[in-house]
Amino acid sequence: MSDAHLDPTRRHDAVILFDVTDGNPNGDPDGGNQPRTDDETGQGLVTDVALKRKIRDTVSLLRGDDPRYGIFVEAGHALNTRIEEGLKANPGKADDAQRWLCEHYFDIRLFGAVLSTGTKGGAGQVRGPVQLTFARSVDPVLPTDHAITRVTQTRQDDIDKGERTEMGSKWTIPYGLYQARLFYSAPRATKTGVTTDDLTVLWRAISLMFDHDRSATRGEMKLCGLYVFSHPDALGVAPAASLTERVRLTRKNQEKPARHHSDYDLTLTTADLPDGVEFTPLVNLWP
Repeated sequence: MSDAHLDPTRRHDAVILFDVTDGNPNGDPDGGNQPRTDDETGQGLVTDVALKRKIRDTVSLLRGDDPRYGIFVEAGHALNTRIEEGLKANPGKADDAQRWLCEHYFDIRLFGAVLSTGTKGGAGQVRGPVQLTFARSVDPVLPTDHAITRVTQTRQDDIDKGERTEMGSKWTIPYGLYQARLFYSAPRATKTGVTTDDLTVLWRAISLMFDHDRSATRGEMKLCGLYVFSHPDALGVAPAASLTERVRLTRKNQEKPARHHSDYDLTLTTADLPDGVEFTPLVNLWP
């Protein structure tokens, strides 16, 4: 396998395929935690924010003790406190504070961050080289509300009244195969200091993120495919869509609802890539 996908000086466009079985991959807090869907097509959606959260959490597992791989957006930590840390290390120099923060936080280096919320304007804003799209299911999904009960009451008063069970609900979809796209800009990566090691960690985190983000709510989720198109230079030689659309999925039996990734045919059109573009299938569950 070529190491082209690890070169921080080259542009990369990638396709991520994952599925969910009997779970809720990304609940909508404005919709009673129902699985997110496109109201017009019925296709399932998973936000880029949810995907980046999984990447961040997995990077913490992979490199949690490495001071270069801190996570800026992390539960239980105020952002301004971390911005102030960078400013204190570089008093009166916002640009140096920004570089310091990029050096110490993986997600700033890769995804960017708004650093202007600290005192005296903070440390500006970093536009990250890695951008993710929403993930969208190939076919429409069917959100289902399941009534559930539990034997433990929430309030003592209810127990005193003789109540023995409490009702609740749980949203799932039976099955959905989702596709997201990732774009890496080498010129922006030069500004934030991305290295080969950073890209190694990024691809590794994506390949593991569903295995270390298990919960009863999300059901069974798995990465089905991770495909990277690497350009020969920093700016690229072809539109991203002309490459990512070479990864195509087709349901085998239109009369039967899909319940597994093998219910789809995967077509990878890579024989006539533009000159210099290299294709690397990092994960592929299809034979």
